[in-house]
Amino acid sequence: MLSLVPTWQGKDIYYRPIFGGFSNSNWHIRIGGERQTFFLKMPGPGTEKFIDRSASLEAGRRAHLLGIGPRTYDDLSDRGVEICDFVERSRPCTTRDFHSAEIRTRTIKLFRTFNDSAPLGLTKTLFDMIEEHIIQLHELGGVFSHDFPAIHAQYLSARAALEASGLDIVPCYNDPAPANFLLTEDGRIVIVDLEYASNNDRCCDLATWCGEMVLSDAMQDEAIECYFGRVEASIRARMLVYQMLGDLKWSLWCMIQNITSSIDFDFYKYGAWKQMRLRSTLRNPYWDRALMSL
Repeated sequence: MLSLVPTWQGKDIYYRPIFGGFSNSNWHIRIGGERQTFFLKMPGPGTEKFIDRSASLEAGRRAHLLGIGPRTYDDLSDRGVEICDFVERSRPCTTRDFHSAEIRTRTIKLFRTFNDSAPLGLTKTLFDMIEEHIIQLHELGGVFSHDFPAIHAQYLSARAALEASGLDIVPCYNDPAPANFLLTEDGRIVIVDLEYASNNDRCCDLATWCGEMVLSDAMQDEAIECYFGRVEASIRARMLVYQMLGDLKWSLWCMIQNITSSIDFDFYKYGAWKQMRLRSTLRNPYWDRALMSL
């Protein structure tokens, strides 16, 4: 693939793997005589089930234009390969980083900047993702949990309540993994890996991100106020419902990856943990009240 990039042909190319990704093969590229280095992503097996590569490229360009992501390149995009500038002097964030109010606020502003931009070409709500994963897991012969019918019934109730309340469809990032946010030496946050970006309900991004970072109730209220400018019962309820749906989506995704992925990661364990957490949400006495508060 490296030999097919026109501007790199005839030059010395140095490359090393970057480990830690869940789905793809990632590489750090250095070109002889050039100061700028690059990040290259080779699509992993089975990722075409989840990812529209043209939509991912569009979202990456959008993030760069908004000043929140690295510059992207079109080379090899017809092959599904993504190339962007490597963000030097930075490190991936961890869950603990976002327990800092300062870092949390900077990141929420990135979400707001992306969410407030013009619509993307792809509209794919969290409901669409869940329905897609259910079909895919059936087709792969995967095993659903013994209580999946009851979980699915709750999903349908949550979807009906959210749709009845009205959806605010905007560009969303849709991938709350902490390592997708890079912290630079000068304190900036840079967002990378926009594979799952699409138009989706505005609250979904903030809700699933807060859930993934395991924020306390007080921290989540601060995040809500930072994003929406106020904390209201209806917003808290929406956050809780989307966090359950996010756990459902990613648990299904994990069970599919457990069958198709060659990455050395325990997808089953991670998916099982997501299912355990969504069950605890459904057992929360506030759950039924949240559905009525949307």
